[in-house]
Amino acid sequence: MVRIERVADVHAETGENPLWHPDEKRLYWLDIPPGKLYSYDPKTDSNELAYEMPDKSAIGGFTVEADGALLLFGAGGRITKWEPATSRTTVVVDGIDREANGRFNDVIATPEGRVFCGSMPTENHLGSLYRLDRDRSVTTVLSDIDIANGMGFTADEKTFYFTESNARRIYAFDYSRESGELSSRRTFVQKPADNGIPDGMVVDADGCVWSARWNGGVVVRYDQNGRSISKIEFPARKVSSVAFGGPDFEDLYVTTALGEGGYRPKEGDGAGALFRVSELHVGGVPEYYSRVATK
Repeated sequence: MVRIERVADVHAETGENPLWHPDEKRLYWLDIPPGKLYSYDPKTDSNELAYEMPDKSAIGGFTVEADGALLLFGAGGRITKWEPATSRTTVVVDGIDREANGRFNDVIATPEGRVFCGSMPTENHLGSLYRLDRDRSVTTVLSDIDIANGMGFTADEKTFYFTESNARRIYAFDYSRESGELSSRRTFVQKPADNGIPDGMVVDADGCVWSARWNGGVVVRYDQNGRSISKIEFPARKVSSVAFGGPDFEDLYVTTALGEGGYRPKEGDGAGALFRVSELHVGGVPEYYSRVATK
């Protein structure tokens, strides 16, 4: 049996984007709508609010830079570099015209230090998947995405996974390390219209995909052929994202959400908390650093 612990009970509206910082040996994660970045130190079993957007605008995702700083992907397509040691911020991208009234939703660094960054739909258009290259240029990779979400890479770095939540699909693409381009889209998982919506994801050391289920209360593990092979249940309906962490990447960290105006009698006793799952008998691998030039 796996061991499930509630390690940080922050009552997040939309807990998201857990990511292990290998240099600091701690986990960072978000509460997206209020623009709050939290950190958890397993050595001291303590958590804290590490950073909050000064204007209270959303942070939709972040990556760890090669120098240890974090890239924060926010509202309006704005991207900011934040340095944990000094809390100094530097604007990397002022904004993206198409996202003037939108925000980022999930991001991932690539093996070369680029970043794929997805956006939410707005009243005027569906979301997009962008590629932020190391020179700070931004390219639209996919359009008309109905909630861009969890992403990951296979161990050979030739296949890229991408979740379109409201389509209830996880796609697989051929990935070109040289150009950063995606091709040959196919459906890896097609989720039936019950038991939740696929949200954040991570790939483990065996090449299997762990997918969080918003409104499903579970994390589902899929083999390399897209077959469901196991699941873990949580005391929260809105299970939002997953990441491996710890010194040997043996622990699975899981974020959950209360939802806008949500309350625990409806959403579950653990809604909005950060959980750690151990004794899995499978671990993860380090995520890639982003390596984006700053001005």
